[in-house]
Amino acid sequence: MNTDKDMVVTTPEELAEAVRAAPRVLAVGAGTKARLSAVAGDVVKISTVKLSGIVEYEPSEFTFTALAGTPVREIEKALAERGQYLPFDPLLVDAGATIGGTVAAGLGGPGRFRFGGLRDFIVGVRFVDGGGRLLRMGGKVVKNAAGFDLPKFFVGSLGRFGALAEVTFKVFPRAVTTRTLRLAAEDPAAMTTIFTEAAGQRWELDALEAVPSDGVVYARLAGPAAALDVLAAEIFSRWPGVALTDEAAAKVWCGVREFGWAHAGGELVKVALVAAQVEEFMAWARTMAGARTWVGLGGNVGFVSLPRGGEIAGGLVWPAMTLRGGGALWPGKRVGAEVFRAVKVALDPQGRFPTIED
Repeated sequence: MNTDKDMVVTTPEELAEAVRAAPRVLAVGAGTKARLSAVAGDVVKISTVKLSGIVEYEPSEFTFTALAGTPVREIEKALAERGQYLPFDPLLVDAGATIGGTVAAGLGGPGRFRFGGLRDFIVGVRFVDGGGRLLRMGGKVVKNAAGFDLPKFFVGSLGRFGALAEVTFKVFPRAVTTRTLRLAAEDPAAMTTIFTEAAGQRWELDALEAVPSDGVVYARLAGPAAALDVLAAEIFSRWPGVALTDEAAAKVWCGVREFGWAHAGGELVKVALVAAQVEEFMAWARTMAGARTWVGLGGNVGFVSLPRGGEIAGGLVWPAMTLRGGGALWPGKRVGAEVFRAVKVALDPQGRFPTIED
């Protein structure tokens, strides 16, 4: 184990030793969401990037267990070889996001619209608590994950409850065919109409994302090819649009999950919404110079990106979290903080990990 201030660990046991070695610590992954680990004070960072590898993979059980520093792309490759995948569409895969960092950030991508978020797929965790103990919660197969579902509390915990050593997920079979439709939405009102009406139809869209600046909504279908032809025709009878080639669609979805539309090196903030708030969100974003926006999950999440040095203006009345940049970690309305604090006290009574406000 490295003895410098920023420590590097390679095993769960080394992780536990590193946590015990300093009064204040924080485990960090690849740094793809840098603001989440930018804490003040004398906090020792413990790098988990070498705590890597798939520990177990049971295709017949549709579960895998991986060490926290395992790159998500490595996991996706192993799953793809058996025709399986993570339906919540992890973000920043090409940027090098780790599975532990993905859990700590609580971020899912477009697939969450149909299948649910990361929290719906995590089955078990192995972690080091504030006392330096290496503990396991949950199971390694779905049928054994009984009792109080503590692993779900680690989703979005930002490393404040403990240091993740290992995680177990359930997975799904990948659809044989997908089809991406580009629908015209001339203004935020039209976009909101598509969001609200499409979500209630029988189509069971795989994803529903929007580029406000282009006046475009992307709808992704998944299933047997013949069925997708019928569904696409029905959707086009309601809203004008075109079907993308597989190559063009892959480019779109890569841009979504890697934030290719955002300012490089700038501020990036995630905002929790409902579809009815999309117009208000867009109006607020227009008050900031150089702002770029994306709206995902059928209007349930918004992202705003500002150029380097930009700052979030007032009027952010929705729950929000800064992923990149130097702004406040929680620039908007706070919700659920008391539950978060109660769990932290139970797992980290000594306050070894940063607080929720850090």
